[in-house]
Formats: sequence, structure tokens, C-alpha cells
Amino acid sequence: MLLLPLALWLAVSLPEKAFPCSRVIHVASDGRVTLARSMDWKENNRPKWWVFPRGMARTGGTETNALQWTSQHGSIVVSMYDTGAVEGMNEKGLMVQGLYLSESKYGTRDASRPGLSIMAYSQYLLDSFPTVAAAVSALEKEPFQVVTVLLGDEPGTAHWALADSTGDSAIIEYVNGKQIIHHDRKYAVMCNSPTFDQQLAVNTYWNSIGGDVFLPGTWRSADRFVRATWYQKSLPSSPKSSREAVAGVLSVVRNVSVPLGSSDPAKPNLAPTIYRTAADVTSRTYFYESTLSPSVIWVDLKTLDFSEKSPVLMLDVSDQPELTGDVAGKFQASKPFSYTK
Repeated sequence: MLLLPLALWLAVSLPEKAFPCSRVIHVASDGRVTLARSMDWKENNRPKWWVFPRGMARTGGTETNALQWTSQHGSIVVSMYDTGAVEGMNEKGLMVQGLYLSESKYGTRDASRPGLSIMAYSQYLLDSFPTVAAAVSALEKEPFQVVTVLLGDEPGTAHWALADSTGDSAIIEYVNGKQIIHHDRKYAVMCNSPTFDQQLAVNTYWNSIGGDVFLPGTWRSADRFVRATWYQKSLPSSPKSSREAVAGVLSVVRNVSVPLGSSDPAKPNLAPTIYRTAADVTSRTYFYESTLSPSVIWVDLKTLDFSEKSPVLMLDVSDQPELTGDVAGKFQASKPFSYTK
């Protein structure tokens, strides 16, 4: 009986250290899977869209004993600071999204184990697996050690949300050096702090006191989790089109976004939403919406060439508010970024 009040106390009393991103999935009655996320950050982290083919030789981006692999699936990803993929979708419909989690602790580096930088984590999963179940099965064997990197002047700390075209979902966290996997299609919402088990407990508490009557309204992660969960359940079960389905998940993420200019000297890591992404995973269409732009842009993965030895393509979306509509034809050949070491 103490779990829910304790979790609620932790959610409202601990300092908010995480950049407050949010992610939500919706599975329609006809099986269509759509999802959206917000990227909340203290500054422009220079997002770019990248298209990567199959057959690329990859490295985990650590200084010692970096994990090595070759991409089995083509993917399109969003990078930050030109140092790694923060999220993306592969040609099979696997979606991986990294969100900040200040409680993450990856353990002391053991150089006898292959290392994988947190900035390469999303890319490794996208390159390697067609489904959430396949990724989880591999991760359960712990084939590598996750290694943090500096993002600005602080170590980066993240947890990851996985989804696929079947509606399956998983949340991967590393707490006190231990990997924790929450795998169930019911996990449709993810935010930042506290850890996912405590987010679930906080949400259960709100449901028990009448969450359909009033909802917590602050920018805090636990409050956003409760609101996003409630609104996700209110989305139409049978959207009339892909457009309506994507609009639905975007409407939820907009509801839990942080306004531009938000700041609090006592909470230096409170950050505004700088962009949102969405995807119709069923049709393999990927959307991007800058907070500074009046337009949503998108790419249909079925129009992209992911064949081995096809060029790496890039579109800089960080400072182009004039972009609109289908932008697949605006990508240019580019040298791929290198992961931070």
C-alpha cells in the first residue's frame, strides 16, 4: 500500500533533472500503429535527418573494445549535434527513440566487454532487428555494455522506447548498472524521470483518485505521463485515415509539450519543446515538426533506396522553417557522422 504514495512523493519532490521529452503510441482497431514524441532541449541541438542503407560497417563509438556490426536493415534517423542517432525507423517498421533519464547509471566500464555508446544505441537496434521481440530477445543476453558520453558539459543519460508495426512496445533502462526491460504492448506512453516502474505507479495512483475528473497539469515528467496516458486512451479507435491517426498522436504530444521560453532558475534542466516527430509505422511514413515552423514535413520510407552501397543521404532540418510537405527529394548525399567518444 505504500508504493503508490511513495512513488507520487518521489515524482513531485525530487528535482526535475531530465530534459522533459514524451512519447506516445496508438494502435487503431484495424491494427494501424502510429506514434509521436517531443524533443525538449535547452538549445537547438542541430537535428538532421539521415538515410542509411543496408550493409554499412558500424562501430559502437567507444574508446576501447567498441562493438562492431554490419547494418542488416536500412533506416532513417534523426541525429543531434552530429554525434549519433537519437531516434529513427528502419525499413521493417522498428522504431527506436531515446529520451533523457537522469537516473540512468550504466556501471563502471569493463573493457573486456564490447562497448556501445549511448549515441549509437538506437542505430544498433535499427540496423540489427526487424521487431521489438527480436531486439528484446537479443538484449536479454546483454551482448554489450552501454557507455555514456558527454553532451555539452554533462554525461548523457538515456532510456529507450521501442515500437514496431505489430503494436509491440518495450522500454529499456539501465539503473545502478543493471539493464531493465519492460516489454508489453500496453506500454504506450513514456516520459523521463522517475524510472518507468515509478511512472506506472504514479499513473495507477491518479487513476485510483479519479483521473477522469482532473489531471495534473505541470511540465513535470510524472504529470506529463499521466496526461499523455489519459489522452492516448481517448483517441479514436477507428481513425478514418493515416492523416487522422497521425494527427491524433501529434495532438497528444502537443498537449504535453513545454512552451518556448520556459525556464526556472531552480530547475536548470527544464527545457522547451524544440521539435516533435511522428510516424505511421504501418505505412512507414515519418513526420517531423519544428516548433519554429508552421508546417509538418514527412518522408515515405517506401520511396527511399536502402539497398547496399546506395549513398548515405542527409537533410538539415534544424534551421529550415520553410520546408513543407514531402521532403524525400530534398535529401543530399553526405558523409555520415561519427559517434562521440
